[in-house]
Amino acid sequence: MWESRSLPFFILILSVSILNLILTNEVFFWSIFINMKYSNSYLISIQYLGFRFHGWQKQKNVMSLHEIVDKTLGFVFKNKDFKTLGSSRTDSKVSANTYFFQLFTNELLEEKEFLKSFNFNAPSDLKVLTLKNISKPFNIIQSSKLKEYHYYFSHGTKNHPFSAALLVGFQDILDIELMQKGAKLFEGTHYFHKYCTEPSENTVFKRDILSCVIEKNTILTANFFPETSYVLKVRGVGFLRYQIRLMMGVLVELGKHNISLDFIINSLKEDNDRKFLRTIAPGSGLQLYDIKFD
Repeated sequence: MWESRSLPFFILILSVSILNLILTNEVFFWSIFINMKYSNSYLISIQYLGFRFHGWQKQKNVMSLHEIVDKTLGFVFKNKDFKTLGSSRTDSKVSANTYFFQLFTNELLEEKEFLKSFNFNAPSDLKVLTLKNISKPFNIIQSSKLKEYHYYFSHGTKNHPFSAALLVGFQDILDIELMQKGAKLFEGTHYFHKYCTEPSENTVFKRDILSCVIEKNTILTANFFPETSYVLKVRGVGFLRYQIRLMMGVLVELGKHNISLDFIINSLKEDNDRKFLRTIAPGSGLQLYDIKFD
């Protein structure tokens, strides 16, 4: 008698648990559904200038990279069905030297023809680089990936307006040598509570930074760039929302002598006050330079 009465309750609890699992892993289960619906999956790399975009994710009333990519694919495939998933979100005005998205379709694609058609239909600030047919179990969101971010900047004077989309000009004189010492403090395993905005209950703040250096910029050049500019290079497996820009903001404050190296050291300790920093460097200087999948 007890078992028969408790069975509906058990089923209810099980159903609620499954629903909660789906809601908390919505993207994961959505990607499984997509894999079941389409017969072919492709890993596609692109590069883009992000200055006029509000990041990758689709949003109402603003232009996003995901929207432009899907519109371009709409011209490529005409009336044929497809779905896309991006490898990660990006901030407004952030550019990418390399970015990946996963394309699901029932069409068999040939790389040369696809690249030609996509680039013909894409706007001038978006370019496809490669297309690779991948096995069905691959999930671009769940797959571990090593990322390298660059932040390009100069200091001491106002830059030519043409450089605004790629290079941030801090008009204060910055102590670059001190900033280089500060950048090295981010390397290793630390607690980045202060370098994240709007975290969720499940956010993991303990992160590993494989390398963090400031060097003279020899990568991006133009005759309207200042004679000397610099780049912050950061490599790691996973980053929090606004993490790189908050790191850059702290380094700029260090370069102004508004804070000390000890401030950075203490901000990365497990017992930090966990209040996110208020100085966020502009998005236009940030570039997702490279992504590597395991």
